[in-house]
Amino acid sequence: MWRHFFSHVNIHPSNVNILDGNARDLDAECAAYEAKIDAAGGIDLFLAGMGEDGHLAFNEPGSSLASRTRPVTLAADTIVANSRFFDGEPEKVPRKALTVGVRTVLDAREVVAIVLGSRKAPALRACVEKGVSHMGTLSALQLHPCARIVCDEDATLELRVGTVKYFKAIEQDAPAPERAPEPAPPNASLRAPTVSVPSRTPSPVFDSMHSRIVQPTPLPVLTKMTNGLMNGAVKIVVGGDGNY
Repeated sequence: MWRHFFSHVNIHPSNVNILDGNARDLDAECAAYEAKIDAAGGIDLFLAGMGEDGHLAFNEPGSSLASRTRPVTLAADTIVANSRFFDGEPEKVPRKALTVGVRTVLDAREVVAIVLGSRKAPALRACVEKGVSHMGTLSALQLHPCARIVCDEDATLELRVGTVKYFKAIEQDAPAPERAPEPAPPNASLRAPTVSVPSRTPSPVFDSMHSRIVQPTPLPVLTKMTNGLMNGAVKIVVGGDGNY
């Protein structure tokens, strides 16, 4: 987190809150995390990724849509997907993790989920074109008043043609977002948001499952969040998995 994100923005360390996966009492750690969120006035913007089975954060298929921050057991596919961070060896990946819950995410004022690649196309279709289901927890974003999914062309391969055309038409008709000047150096500025529709230009990636930016280009998030981070007015709580 510090290497890939926090060291690139002017944020006070006291405003950074990360779950401690090595805590002795994991239930108490999760309860304290939820209390920190409440004390901060809630989450302004939650940046999320989606697993190949449609899971949001580490809320695997079957997770309650009313869930809060808690310890979870990882699915076999998630363990394999995370092995790239453990020398490509699944046996090195922890079998458990700490994650914010679906309800925790839905309580955020705004949510942005980024989905890239053809391997996630079937799950994206289920989460966008079908009903809300605990078997694909990203689908819960259908219930959120201010959520968007940013994806590339490959991720839309399973969507109906009409669905893709509809969202592209919205993007073309949308007014250009206002952009405030930022004094931050390259690769550290946070720019105005893109509309949540597929584009042929790959989007910058924020993998919320591991709470890290995996592409060094600037991340298109809300300008007001940028201003808040730079002037210290925003106290954000970043959620995701625990520390390994």
